[in-house]
Amino acid sequence: QVQLVESGGGLVQAGGSLRLSCAASGDTICIPAMGWYRQAPRKERELVAVIPSDGTTYYADSVKGRFTISNDNAKNTVYLQMDSLKPEDTAVYYCSAMIRSSCRMDDFWGQGTQVTVSS
Repeated sequence: QVQLVESGGGLVQAGGSLRLSCAASGDTICIPAMGWYRQAPRKERELVAVIPSDGTTYYADSVKGRFTISNDNAKNTVYLQMDSLKPEDTAVYYCSAMIRSSCRMDDFWGQGTQVTVSS
C-alpha cells in the first residue's frame, strides 16, 4: 500500500504563485513516477505534470512555462510550483503515485487540495 499526503493549496490572486507538496509513504519502492492531476467543476480530471524517479518531466500544454514539477527522492516527496496562476487553473489538484505493474496494485491518489485563483 501507498499513502499520499498533499498540502499547499489555497486562494491566490491571478498572477500569484502556490506550491503543492505530496509526501508518499508505504511501498514507495513500487513508485517509478509521480504526477499531479486536476479537476475543475464540471470537467474531467486532467493530467498536469509527471516526473519519473530519474527526474525527467512532462507537462500539459496549458501549464508549460508556468508550472514546475520536482521531486526529492530521499523524502519520497513531489512538488508542484505554480507561477503566473490564472483563474482557469482553479481546480482540485490530486497527487498520483503511478505503480509499477510488478507490484500488482492500482495507482494511488492523494485526498486532493483546492486551488482557487481569483481574477
